[in-house]
Amino acid sequence: MFIQTIKTSGLSHLSYFVASNNQAVVIDPRRDIDAYLNLAKEHECQITHIIETHRNEDLISGAPILAKSVDAQVLHGPNADQEISYATTVKEGYQLDIGDLSLEVIETPGHTKDSISILVFDKDFNQGPVGIFTGDTLFIGDVGRTDFYPSESEHVAGLLFDSLQKIKDKASMSIIYPAHGAGSVCGEGMADREFSTVQHEMKNNPLMQINDKSAFIQKKIAEHHYKPPYFADMEQLNAQGAPNYSSFQATSSVNITQLEKMRQQGHVLIDVRPIEAYLGAHVPNSYSLPLNMITAYAGWLFSLNDNIVIIANDQRMASCAALHFARIGFDNVNDYFATNMAMVAATGHDFATLDVIGAEQVNRLLESDWQLLDVRKITEYEKAHIDSSEHIFLGHLANKICEIPKSDKLITMCASGIRATIAAAYLQAQGYQNVKVFLGSMGAWKAKNYPTTSCN
Repeated sequence: MFIQTIKTSGLSHLSYFVASNNQAVVIDPRRDIDAYLNLAKEHECQITHIIETHRNEDLISGAPILAKSVDAQVLHGPNADQEISYATTVKEGYQLDIGDLSLEVIETPGHTKDSISILVFDKDFNQGPVGIFTGDTLFIGDVGRTDFYPSESEHVAGLLFDSLQKIKDKASMSIIYPAHGAGSVCGEGMADREFSTVQHEMKNNPLMQINDKSAFIQKKIAEHHYKPPYFADMEQLNAQGAPNYSSFQATSSVNITQLEKMRQQGHVLIDVRPIEAYLGAHVPNSYSLPLNMITAYAGWLFSLNDNIVIIANDQRMASCAALHFARIGFDNVNDYFATNMAMVAATGHDFATLDVIGAEQVNRLLESDWQLLDVRKITEYEKAHIDSSEHIFLGHLANKICEIPKSDKLITMCASGIRATIAAAYLQAQGYQNVKVFLGSMGAWKAKNYPTTSCN
């Protein structure tokens, strides 16, 4: 018997392949299912069941796709906000045997109303559960967010408290298998590791240490989480079952002339190279969104209906970017441009750049008419920010850009310069001419011992 973790970069998503005696169950699969099929083939296992621990908001579930591919049954918890068309509803106490393992469902609502956790028992040893798949109810170092029902904020926070008590009671000695790791938008305080036990979390997880229900509720409703607009699309797709995305490859290569024509026709040009490459030279009117930032910000800055052309170093990078886009529902990604900006310039085509400045230049420019735009999360901004800066979270830039006069002289900043570059590129592509990137951003500012302000 074994449990194999499948990690999805960018989304910090964790899914699991659980196998014993040539039988297997997959928990919380992602949209691209090859990893599960390969594991089944490698270990000569038949995938008989697929379990979703909750309604996914941040990625497309692969459950209906995998179920169709291997003829498996999908199981989903009760009290879903809408019918899960491809799944069978299971409730508290439902049991499933997989070889020498026994899985038991417990209802753990709070993050979503349909959240369940799965206890794992070794049938050869009558010693209680050895593991628990906690979905987005309990993470390593944190617990699930409870802000998806704004009108019921206290109620769902209370549900989560009760669910955590149930996990403590039923699985105190169990290994935890959560659905997300550090970097996920589903929690702020997750540890950067994938191993823990319920007992360890009870002693070290700040939220698990709160034993007063009222205090826990107040702590949860005071949290600040961002909810990208694409979450609503994910919820709908994951209720009806999203279609398979067969290739995950941007197979059509275009040249610079075709690229410009496509832009004029309304295609969105997204450069997924590292920011250093983009800052050096880039295709005019293109946006910057480095590969590892796609799943974090594409759903904020762009629409699922956009026809996207990827600008990348090569086809391999473009294909990887297309996969990241597809995991969050961007399916209109069919073309790429393998860029060599030196050759673009050598053939007489225009290229664009962004001005990059350091802390000393920023300090001088702020004495004139330049405005500092801080695009970090509000929690980062409140901890420490430059006194004269204006805060607009990067994810909100698309909606708030109309409030920024195009005549403004803007310096974008974040923690290091990556998000600042994405913001500056977005502004430049939208027609803003006076934009500079504060490279090093808050890190560089603090290194110079320049003053900061805290909201605490």
